[in-house]
Amino acid sequence: MAVDQATRQQIADDLWTAERTATAIDRPSDSHPGLDVVDSYEIQLINIRKRLDAGAAVAGHKVGLASEAMQTMMGVDEPDYGHLLDTMEYRESEPIDFHALCIPRVEVEVGFILGADLPGEGCTREDVIAAIEWVVPSIELIDSRIKDWKITLVDTIADNASSCGWILGEQRVAMSDIDVGDIDATLTRNGEVVAKGNSSAVLGNPLNSVSWLANKVSSFGVRLRKGDVILPGTATRAFDIASGDNFVAEFAGLGSVTLDFT
Repeated sequence: MAVDQATRQQIADDLWTAERTATAIDRPSDSHPGLDVVDSYEIQLINIRKRLDAGAAVAGHKVGLASEAMQTMMGVDEPDYGHLLDTMEYRESEPIDFHALCIPRVEVEVGFILGADLPGEGCTREDVIAAIEWVVPSIELIDSRIKDWKITLVDTIADNASSCGWILGEQRVAMSDIDVGDIDATLTRNGEVVAKGNSSAVLGNPLNSVSWLANKVSSFGVRLRKGDVILPGTATRAFDIASGDNFVAEFAGLGSVTLDFT
């Protein structure tokens, strides 16, 4: 049984405060066992609209929990999605304030920039291939506003799919010049390799993740547009961050991206 609009608003307000104060809350699904996926996407949209009203702009979308490693790590069995806003973008040259976040983690992703709008319902992998203008090295910064990352699918969806930031490397590679379904990725933390993965871990091919996303968001009246950044999911599990950490994600044939924390 779904929850009412007043409950959706209250959960959205609680998540908003948690993010602003970097103080994680108990998971909403414990207090509201009727919370379902549709409720959670509507809760996500309440806070996204609030940011848009304050001047932010949608820069793209992210798919979360798209690999078996992440689904196992989080105890869920399907992907989810969140919004990427221009106010969430970080630059390689700008260290991030670790203490402004709750429980941040880093994800290594083969990112895309759309050169054309994607269809919504019925979007195919061929549509995705035709629409992608650039393949880019990227890192997504995720952060749960829910205590200890003890989340269910509905909790993370309500929390903008646990997204809090994104960063792109400088390199741009055309779709025709790289096999996006077979890109080796390496994550280094403070000079030590902590993970190796391949883009095939993302639903078999990250293009499948993008077509899933286009179909999914269309049911909520959202479309993927020209210029959007799409983060299709991580090729490895997510990694915890400590204050002062330096991360470098390197992608075969695609370049690298770095991230530093104060």
